[in-house]
Amino acid sequence: MSIQVEYIPVPLATQTSKTMHRERKRVFRDIMQWDVPIIDDQYEVDQFDTKHALYFLRRDSDGKLLGSCRLLESQRSHMLSDVFSHLCDVDIPVGPNVWEITRACITPSIRTADRLLVRNQMVSAVVDYALVNGIDTYTCVCSAGWLAQVLAMGWVVEPLGLPRPIDGVLTAALKIDIDATTPKRLRLNNIYAPTELAFAAAPALAA
Repeated sequence: MSIQVEYIPVPLATQTSKTMHRERKRVFRDIMQWDVPIIDDQYEVDQFDTKHALYFLRRDSDGKLLGSCRLLESQRSHMLSDVFSHLCDVDIPVGPNVWEITRACITPSIRTADRLLVRNQMVSAVVDYALVNGIDTYTCVCSAGWLAQVLAMGWVVEPLGLPRPIDGVLTAALKIDIDATTPKRLRLNNIYAPTELAFAAAPALAA
């Protein structure tokens, strides 16, 4: 099982990017009814989709996109610091070893059983990436549906504040600790399986 890991310097510049942003629009605007920016009535693209965002893309054997997520460096602009800081009752974790997981999106047209499998594969991929790259902390913002799933997976999770309503939905900021024991913890709940991370050529990034 391989997951593509890549920077996309210009949103919507490639077919892969267009497909990902189209699926994000289907999930976050059409289904979840989030107030998110939409381009050309087709694509969900926000201010954090920059050349510094790192994307994880899961495709099937025919190349169809099944799921995606985005990692953001905590030392740069990211959602928890810029948009959701009010969810934190403690200092927001920041540092070179702290990244934010955001825009986790599973293609809604696939079967329920496959959706669970893709979710688990994406979780495994970000854990494997963290262990290889010295990341020991992920942060994320979760609405009620995702919150229950994240807390039940088995990894070490610490709320950064009490859940608060956003647009009528309870939402919380979380800190997730990653270390050598994390795969075992997730495997106990049938979440983790080792992944093959396929890295696209990284563009030259300006500071």
